[in-house]
Amino acid sequence: MAVVLRMKRTGRKNRPSYRISATDRRNARDGRTLETLGHYDPASPVAALRLKLVPDRILHWLSKGAKPSETLASILRKQGIPLPPPGKKVERTGRKKPSKTKERRATRKKTMGEAKAERRKARLAAKRAAAKAAPAEAATT
Repeated sequence: MAVVLRMKRTGRKNRPSYRISATDRRNARDGRTLETLGHYDPASPVAALRLKLVPDRILHWLSKGAKPSETLASILRKQGIPLPPPGKKVERTGRKKPSKTKERRATRKKTMGEAKAERRKARLAAKRAAAKAAPAEAATT
């Protein structure tokens, strides 16, 4: 199970506050959590109430390999909580190489594009030839 540290939005409309929590990566942002690690209320008038963290539990989850979200990583850095060095990016699942269908579609798109370009060239050539012939006809009559 891949654990992430993220902020769970709470509060009313136009007045957000957040719970900092450890959760399974597949859960929804405001869904089930494994553990609540603190609170963040950016609109609080009292500076002491804006951010409450449980640093030892955050360090515990980070030591177990939990990845913080970008926003939470920024908050933790400002609080002096050491973050693990960033690892390599997670590779996305899916095909490494294009399927035969994708290859066929790509070649068909390319040939259709070439044919369209040829038709356009022929149309422009005919138009230019007609424009050249028109002044010559007007001069003879």
